[in-house]
Amino acid sequence: MKKMLLLVLAGVLAMYAANAQETCPLIPKPAQAKLSSGAFILSKETVIQLQGKSLYSQGKYLQQQLLNLYGAMLPIVTKPGKHTILLREDKNAGNGEGYTLNISPGAVSIMAGDTAGIINGIASFIQLSVFGTFSDRQLMISCWQIKDQPKYAWRGVLLDESRFFFGKSKVKSVLDWMAFYKLNRFHWHLTDAPGWRIEIKQYPLLTTVGGIGNHNNSKAPAAFYTQEDIREIVAYAAQRGITVIPEIDMPGHASAANRAYPEFDGGGSEKFPQFTFNPGKEGTYQYLANILKEVRKLFPSGIIHLGGDEVTFGNAGWDRDPGVINLKTKYGLTDRKQVEDYFIQRMADTVIKLRSKVMAWDEAASASLSPASTIITWWRHDKPETLNMALDKGYKVVLCPRIPFYLDFVQDSSHKIGRRWAGKFNDLQTVYNFDANSLPGVSAHASQVLGVQACVWTETVQNPERLDFLLFPRIAAVAETAWSTDKDFTDFEKRLQGHLDFYDRDNLYYYDARKPQRHKESGVTSSYLD
Repeated sequence: MKKMLLLVLAGVLAMYAANAQETCPLIPKPAQAKLSSGAFILSKETVIQLQGKSLYSQGKYLQQQLLNLYGAMLPIVTKPGKHTILLREDKNAGNGEGYTLNISPGAVSIMAGDTAGIINGIASFIQLSVFGTFSDRQLMISCWQIKDQPKYAWRGVLLDESRFFFGKSKVKSVLDWMAFYKLNRFHWHLTDAPGWRIEIKQYPLLTTVGGIGNHNNSKAPAAFYTQEDIREIVAYAAQRGITVIPEIDMPGHASAANRAYPEFDGGGSEKFPQFTFNPGKEGTYQYLANILKEVRKLFPSGIIHLGGDEVTFGNAGWDRDPGVINLKTKYGLTDRKQVEDYFIQRMADTVIKLRSKVMAWDEAASASLSPASTIITWWRHDKPETLNMALDKGYKVVLCPRIPFYLDFVQDSSHKIGRRWAGKFNDLQTVYNFDANSLPGVSAHASQVLGVQACVWTETVQNPERLDFLLFPRIAAVAETAWSTDKDFTDFEKRLQGHLDFYDRDNLYYYDARKPQRHKESGVTSSYLD
């Protein structure tokens, strides 16, 4: 995206200039938007004015974005110039990430009650600038007055890098596009059965051994992020208003870790060997606590996702393990599910002691966790009772049901690679039309619902182009569903057509339902656990 739209084709701009009087082209759709006459001139004489020392990082971000897009290095100043873009914190301009954006012929002002709102205002200004028109080496940006705020505080994307490793450049591209669409939570799935992708200095074999392989090639060279890489990506995300949440999956999906340190292996099944950590060994808890201590230092978000899903796929051996048998006797645990809940409770306590909140998949809702410190990601759309359990127990919840938010599902009836559920799949409209209030119990517990999240699982991925195909343009539908209260799919489709040109200029291999031959389906067929 850094090289996107250095020059925007005049034909595309003319089309949207003609449309400008009718609709605001922004995605996600703002709460209020009014077009007025005239245009703001972006040129080498434009300056970025900051009112407030705390806005320097946001000013640098805007400066860099405009440099990347238009090749113009605008100075950051404290006094207005001939053409000024003003960033100002103003408690009256918005709250809860809200912002006010005023574009007039003489100046642009982006005002918000906090820096998150400023970032959202910058995102809207950048989008509107892309719909501007060039004249005499100047960019003319239509004058809009926008007052906006999000529906949900949590607007997330999960990226699974255990099954396929993308590397820093592609992850940064995903973060750029998340910022473009005001998505603000990056759930980073760094460990799973195929590979361990985060350096832990106390346990180097996790990456040198556990990092070998991916979902489609068990012998692929070790691939992982060093701790310095992690810090770089976390900082990159933070500048864009994005919080990064790491996932260290446990007690299941532990095969890669167990290949590296088999002494903590709790067994698996014929199909899923070495699948679990051993809950009957006291050393397992110290081992994982040491890992989480290093993880916590790398991620200032104060949230660690512990996984907790699909443990039953590989925990049958617990019934025969002497340590687990002793654990059950000592604590009066009657079955494997109670052992699983005990494990999650202990590891959750570890996370809380690290001054972090606990996230876990909805299987963990049955455990006795601290409501004040727990966030449940509800993913099993066919099990609304787990959502109700989580809400009734007072947990905060992020909604990411398979239907419609698992983007590894196919997005067209003709597609052959990817998932379906009882014949259902996740096309653009299915993603867009999601309404949380249609779920039982949500309306009565609305304050506990933090937001929504799309999940990109990578069983079918063999290259970055396949990731593009899964993400785009559905990421735009996720963004509008998470942000906007006034939604209309027909209107969204019209606005989306202009965004396809942005994808082209960033060389994204996206799916175009109107011209499916543009980028044909690719990827590898795969079997799934659930």
